[in-house]
Amino acid sequence: HLHTPRDFFLLHLSLTDLGCICTTVPKAMHNSLWGTTTISYTGCAAQAFFFVFFISAEFYLLTIMCYDRYVAICKPLHYGTLLGSRACAHMTAAAWASGFLNALLLTTNTFSLPLCQGNALGQFFCEIPHILKLSCSHSGYLREIGLIGVSSFFAFGCFIFIVFSYVQIFRAVLRIPSEQERHKAFSTCLPHLAVVSVFTSSAIFAYLKPPSIISPSLDLIVSVLYSVVPPSLNPFIYSLRNQELKDAMRKMMTGCFSGAKTCIFSSAENSLCNTFLAQPAF
Repeated sequence: HLHTPRDFFLLHLSLTDLGCICTTVPKAMHNSLWGTTTISYTGCAAQAFFFVFFISAEFYLLTIMCYDRYVAICKPLHYGTLLGSRACAHMTAAAWASGFLNALLLTTNTFSLPLCQGNALGQFFCEIPHILKLSCSHSGYLREIGLIGVSSFFAFGCFIFIVFSYVQIFRAVLRIPSEQERHKAFSTCLPHLAVVSVFTSSAIFAYLKPPSIISPSLDLIVSVLYSVVPPSLNPFIYSLRNQELKDAMRKMMTGCFSGAKTCIFSSAENSLCNTFLAQPAF
């Protein structure tokens, strides 16, 4: 039951999520525990490369997964032909290769620029836009902006493809006569739609926020929101389709609520007893 194209793509998506977390969080935790704020030049370059690599591959994989949902709902009779094991492997390899090429070009060009604005990033990990602020090479800066523009163009193309695919998916689902079948079709798309919404909204706000609200503390919070929160939430969002997990969470929440209620009432009773015992005897 775990060898469908969707599960195959979920496996690779979980690898990108794990890679994003392992690239930024361990070093930040080390600095926090040891009270340091430094990273070596080589370590910074490696961190920037792997972060761009995993983030790019993740977005390309989300685009492929959108195509998987589109074919499953809009062209169900061609699903086995369009999404065979060979096609899935080729698309996944293309996503990883595109992410690697994007990370290699951006990182190589960024760390070839001379830095003359100090060496303080004001960020909890090595993020390329913050590194560019330290550069003093006008031509190299323009070249890097051009590469970022090309990467953004492909990312925007993927985003348009996702939007167009979901428009077609919703139109196809609304034409299904059975309400139960419509609900089943929507339920297969909701986890992916939620992941894409969290990922794109956090990334768009991180890089397109109004200049009037820019501040170091806000930049730090936004960076955490788009680099740590989406990869952490993705497994949880997809796991919510598992009925056993939902039952376990319902029992846990019910147990916590019952325990809190018991604790509140027992605390109130103890306080009343203590108040009564503290009264002077007549």
